[in-house]
This record gives sequence, structure tokens and C-alpha cells, in this order.
Amino acid sequence: MKITDPGKITSKLIKKPVAIALFYTVCVALAVVIVLHNNPLATDPETEQLKKICACILLGLACIIFGFFFDKIFIIPRELYQSRALIWKLAKNDFKKRYAGSYLGFIWALVQPVVTVVMYWVVFDLVFDTRSKMLASGIEVPYVLYLTAGLVPWFYFSEALINGTNALLEYSYLVKKVVFKISILPIIKLIAATFIHIFFICILLILSTCYGYYPSVYTIQIVYYSICMFVFVLALCYSTCAIVVFFRDLGQIINIILQVGMWATPILWDINMIHDERLIILFKLNPIVYIVNGFRSAIYEETWFFEHFYSSTYFWIITVTLFLIGSLIFKRLKVHFADVL
Repeated sequence: MKITDPGKITSKLIKKPVAIALFYTVCVALAVVIVLHNNPLATDPETEQLKKICACILLGLACIIFGFFFDKIFIIPRELYQSRALIWKLAKNDFKKRYAGSYLGFIWALVQPVVTVVMYWVVFDLVFDTRSKMLASGIEVPYVLYLTAGLVPWFYFSEALINGTNALLEYSYLVKKVVFKISILPIIKLIAATFIHIFFICILLILSTCYGYYPSVYTIQIVYYSICMFVFVLALCYSTCAIVVFFRDLGQIINIILQVGMWATPILWDINMIHDERLIILFKLNPIVYIVNGFRSAIYEETWFFEHFYSSTYFWIITVTLFLIGSLIFKRLKVHFADVL
């Protein structure tokens, strides 16, 4: 009979209350800041009040989920940390094998997005004689730069979401192994997609330099917004990759949502063109808007992410809540994956 070390039990019991207390303290402090904060740019007090109420409700929901399902939620972060070396190795192998056997290799991953950018630029800026300058946040920028700054994070989001959703299906032979930690499979796909994303960031920086928008200290925020996208997609993928095992149609539904989402996100158009404040709020409920606008802020607007207090707070509350829910769904369905696959 195996005897458990009392010290480990005590340590575990101590860590859980401390972690929960710390999380609650941060949430309460954040709620107080949100309630007391006054946005100097606010023009509609009722809208600002609604934002504060929604933020507090989401924080309360996150606290409830975190407190009741602490043990289940922390299984995935713990497994990711313990398998970090394996994750990095498998991510590199996944990226290499995707283009194995083709003469141009990973260049094919770059061709389609580049062609898409050129096609949109030709159609909207040349054929239909769209203004060569896009007025965004009071700043006139070349339309091709405005377009590219929006498409780069969107390409990353769409590729990472699709690949992450299909991670368990693609690596079904690993899912059936009892000793393998299948929770690392979605993040492997996301890291592989990040390699291509880094390349497009370089193209975006070269393009902005050609138009006279040289890299500055604000450009560092691209790293922050890329991390935002990574964590957000990871939070989504733990739900989608678990559900798609039992409901294969989800993959097709996601493809349709991505098609609609590209037009519902201000990538080809400027959100400031909308004059109805209620519609603007509706569009900004999409967390991707925060990241797309963030990329543009880092390139030519010269504003910091913390200047958009409500947007940053809303994004991270949504992301953390989605991760908590995704962890629970993944944990609940995990025991049935091998039977279905």
C-alpha cells in the first residue's frame, strides 16, 4: 500500500486556498478600479455604466467558476508547464511535416495570405477607386497599410483556431495512448501557427517602414497583442477541440463563422465610419476587434494598450472566463475521447 507524504497533502491544501484568495483579491481590486474609473473620453454616461456592470458580472462569473472548479481548471496549466520541452519539440515537428514533400516547403504557407492581401488591395484601392488614405482614429494612413495591419492578426486567428480545433482529430493516435498528456495537443498547433505569424509581422513592419511609419517604442506592443491572440485562441480551442470529437460538423460551422467574422471585424473598413454608438458597442463586443485595433495602434497611432482601459479589461475578463469554461469542458469530455476516436 502506497503511503502519501503528509507534507505534500498539506502543501496542496495550502496552495489551493491561497490561490483562490489571491484570485478573488485581484478580481475585487479590478472591480473597484472599474467602478471608480472615469473615462475622460466618454460621451455617453449610460454606456459607460453598462460597461461597468457587464465587467463586474463577468468578474463574478469568473470567481464562481474558479472557486468551484479549482482542481479541474489547474490540471491543464500544470500539464502544459510540465511538458513545455515536449511541446516545443512537437510544435517544430508539426510545422516541418506540414510542408514535407513539397519543393517550396513552408513558402506555400505564405503564398495564400500574401495573395489575399494583394487581391483586396487591388480590388478596393485600385479597381473600385477606394481612397488611397484611410482615416483611422483621426490619422490618415495608406489603405494597404491599414488593410495589412488588420489582416495579419486575423490570419493568425483563423489558422490557429482551425488547426487547434482539429488537433485531437489529427493526433488521434496519441489520444489513445494512456500515458500521453493530450492537453498539450492544441497548444502545439498554436505554436506552429505562430511561426508563420512572426513572418507576417516582419512583412508588416517592412511595409510600414516603406510608407514612413518607422518602428518605435510603441511597436513593441505587437508582442503584447500577439500574446493576447495566442491566449485567446488557446482558450477557445480547449472547448472546440473537445466538442468537435463528438460533433464533427463544428469544423464546418467554424469555417462559416470565420467568413462572416472577417467582415464583422473592422479589417477592410473603419469602425469610426459607423455613427450609431450602439452598433459600435455591438461590434466591439468581438474580442478580435481589440487585437486588430491594437496592431494598428502599435504601427501608426502611437498609443499604449493601457490607454484603452475598458477594452483591455473586457478582453482579459472574456479570455480568462473562456479558458476556465474550456478547461472544464475538456476535462469533462476527456475520458471519452479514446472511445470515439
